[in-house]
Amino acid sequence: MERINKIINSQEYIDWLSKINQSEKNRIFCGHSFSHLLDVARIMYLETLTKGYDYSQELVYSAALLHDIGRSIEYSAGADHAREGAVIAKKLLEDAGFSRHEVDEITLAIANHNAKDTSHTLSQLLQFADKKSRNCFLCSAQAQCNWKQQDKNMEVTL
Repeated sequence: MERINKIINSQEYIDWLSKINQSEKNRIFCGHSFSHLLDVARIMYLETLTKGYDYSQELVYSAALLHDIGRSIEYSAGADHAREGAVIAKKLLEDAGFSRHEVDEITLAIANHNAKDTSHTLSQLLQFADKKSRNCFLCSAQAQCNWKQQDKNMEVTL
């Protein structure tokens, strides 16, 4: 997990998370803090192991820990956070020493983690873990939430 630690300790990553936290300081809905990102990483890796996919822990964790990194751009400019996040993630991944193939795989997953239909397995894993990381059944803003009822995570399952 050496490369993961390079990412999360880089000033650029810390600055992007700070911008997201600042943008969401009064948010009543699900947030996108480091805690959320880490929950997604853990669920995603568990699902990877359960399904027998051949993705390394670092690959899975990097996709999860970077998947919402473009949120502050969405908030300030209205741009798609997934696409913007893939651009930001590319540099962070390269700086941490990920190979070209790994960077391509991870940034594709980040760019497509909100796509309605994707055949890309890492994107599917990221979508699954992102949704399952939300405890909608405990949320005080559940009634005001924009998610459709069938999309809410209303029980503890994997």
